[in-house]
Amino acid sequence: MSYARPMISTKRSARPRVRGVAALAAGAALLASCSTSSKSTSAPTSAPAPTSNAAPTSTTAPSGQGSGPVDVLYAGSLVDLMEKGIGPDFDRATGFNFDGQSGNAGALANEIKAKTVIADVFIGAAPSNDAALEGTPNGNWVSWYATFADSPLVVGYNPKSRYAADFKTMPWYKVVSLPGILVGRTDPATDPKGALTVTALQDAARAQGEPALDKLATDSADVYPEDTLVGRLQAGQLDAGFFYSVEAKAGNFPTVPLTGEPSPLEARYTITVLAGAPHLDGADAFVKFLLGPTGSADLAKYGLVVSHPVPVSGTVPAGLSGVLSGS
Repeated sequence: MSYARPMISTKRSARPRVRGVAALAAGAALLASCSTSSKSTSAPTSAPAPTSNAAPTSTTAPSGQGSGPVDVLYAGSLVDLMEKGIGPDFDRATGFNFDGQSGNAGALANEIKAKTVIADVFIGAAPSNDAALEGTPNGNWVSWYATFADSPLVVGYNPKSRYAADFKTMPWYKVVSLPGILVGRTDPATDPKGALTVTALQDAARAQGEPALDKLATDSADVYPEDTLVGRLQAGQLDAGFFYSVEAKAGNFPTVPLTGEPSPLEARYTITVLAGAPHLDGADAFVKFLLGPTGSADLAKYGLVVSHPVPVSGTVPAGLSGVLSGS
């Protein structure tokens, strides 16, 4: 099989990260001089310590509501949901300003641990992302998290691909192992979706006697950054790829289920407020909004299976006990 690795520009451009105390001060001054707040195309400000606090962005909030930024790091599979749904709706409802950065959930957790980025809220794609930030050895960044929604892993394909008809007539594991097909996936070392993809390929290789699937599971030539994978598929640079259903719904491309798996393979999205959150009131407001009626409606609109009640690991702060009570 040939798995070419074509080049494509990333779907979103991240704000250059500011490193060091002097750079943080410069970034704060720049924010203070702006007349409007930065939206979700911006990244949270970086700094060497979790307790540093950038100057809040000035906003005009509705009477009795909050103001200022809420820095949210979130799994890259949720870009459309966050930028077009949750973020704008949260701003309108609360007066705060959603300021989000998407990325590989495991890599984001590593950045939090390394203190190269400051954020208020972290949304991962698996409980393991939060576990990597729990306890003294990991910096005590996470003391609780709520698992609020699921999204199954699927194979998505370009409807204009010469292999599109095969996905309608053949099992998925047969099609992705055809000679010449270009299949994309994410890095299993840092991304939960990449790890689930390897599991799916290896399970099918054993169950169906398809050694080509084992090769696909270990071939790094088909590994791409999460935030470019949808764009590559839509541009025709990939014939197929492994995605969560929430990505396929947002990208409007066809999918096939991963039949034959012994247990469901899915994203399990989690949310937590990070220790030392610079904008704690806004962070709490964001959690309440996401798990409230409007946020839950947005989640369902984008194809997520919303958890009711929301399972919680750890001890939830008193300020969030209402929205998470009974979990």
